[in-house]
Amino acid sequence: MENKVLAAPLGRLARFAAGLSWDTLPEAVQKAAVCRALDLISAAMGAVGNPLVEQMKQALQALDPQNRTQGVTLWGQPLEQKWPVTDGAMLNAMLAHTLELDDVHPASKTHISASMIPAAWCLGQQLGSTGKEFLTALVAGYEVAHRVGMAMDVAAHRKRGWHATSTCGTFGAAAACSHLLGLDGEGTASALGLAGSQTTGVWAFLGDGTNSKVLNPGQAAMTGIRCTFFARYGMRGPIHILEAEDGGLFRAMSDGGHVEKLTEGLGTRWEILNMDMKPYPCCRSAHAGIDGALSLRKAILGEGVLPFEDAAERILGQVARLEAGTYKIGYQQCAVSEGCLHPRTPLDAKFSLPYGLACSLLYGKVDQSMFTPEKVQDPAIRALMQRITVREDPELTTAYPGHWSCRVKIRLKDGRELEQFIQDPTGSYRKPLPQEALLNKAEGLLEHVYPGRGRQVAIKLLHLGEMERLPEI
Repeated sequence: MENKVLAAPLGRLARFAAGLSWDTLPEAVQKAAVCRALDLISAAMGAVGNPLVEQMKQALQALDPQNRTQGVTLWGQPLEQKWPVTDGAMLNAMLAHTLELDDVHPASKTHISASMIPAAWCLGQQLGSTGKEFLTALVAGYEVAHRVGMAMDVAAHRKRGWHATSTCGTFGAAAACSHLLGLDGEGTASALGLAGSQTTGVWAFLGDGTNSKVLNPGQAAMTGIRCTFFARYGMRGPIHILEAEDGGLFRAMSDGGHVEKLTEGLGTRWEILNMDMKPYPCCRSAHAGIDGALSLRKAILGEGVLPFEDAAERILGQVARLEAGTYKIGYQQCAVSEGCLHPRTPLDAKFSLPYGLACSLLYGKVDQSMFTPEKVQDPAIRALMQRITVREDPELTTAYPGHWSCRVKIRLKDGRELEQFIQDPTGSYRKPLPQEALLNKAEGLLEHVYPGRGRQVAIKLLHLGEMERLPEI
């Protein structure tokens, strides 16, 4: 008689995740897991010392003032300071999401790495897991969370205000941690059912520029671990958490969902291979526009190198208007709110397509230096933003989420028009960056904690699969 739990769509996905083993994974999947770990850990390391995360450390210590001599360590923190595994995962997840440099899965509109990798790392550290066990757990987490996100229906889920990085991230953390704990298919299914029943995370922070966005992946990491342990010790989760008529997430968080996407191509199509790496530290929905503006800047200024003052003067003297057309979700997320149109804080600026376009034209770059409190008030950027208009392009809305596109058009004061269409932004799985770019990005971020040793640490992390135990870093 067929097991009813494992016969359900989420049960089949759980059984698949539980049955993964490193040696049977395709080589491309193995390499992708290592690269995703390096990219996320380095993004978190680059944020070490962030004032908000430091304050959250104080909050957790005040809430639970026990002597912290046992537990797990945080990335880039003193090794003698220990944390409970759930607190460690939450804090590392906050760090991972702080710089807006964590990778993204376009088809589910999720940054699963930000919650799932910290959860798996901290639990793996506590369990003494090998590098291969950790990396295999990541593959399990990606396959589960990305498929849940696609089944939710990306546009419908986002339009209802849900933050998929958090809502789907809880599933990913639970799947990865279930694999590390050695739960079978039925146990993993219970962990996923519990994770779904406890998942949350919304976009309300965007409306008034609050700093709580990092709490969403932090909460997902902590909740995923807790639900996995609850399942291990006998609590059963609802296997129909997604499609149930009464209380199912498809009805609560979407317009009905697509349950078939949970298992479509399972074992032949690996979603970890369909992820983008972010070259710019801001919302991914702004990246195609940034690419377009950077390209048009070269057309305006030519190939010669100009001092910033001269380049800015020429841009401001020649550009009459800039119009950008993008897909509806990108428009709503990066071009509608007061924070997008008139950014006051670095977080506002990270979700402002007009700001990203202005930085691209004026400075020829969009890096961390563009997102400081001082830079957000830059008079030249402010002046150029007044000439920028963003609208929804129905054609690009139709193509989303298959393509995160942008069409950038500049009208010069002499009457000429320049236009650039970017179908897929730099770093897309369709336009992947070479491994050298990954290493350079990781090196720069790791230097924040390891001055002069960033490259060495990055290369060390590329050999995670050979380690008998996860390192303390």
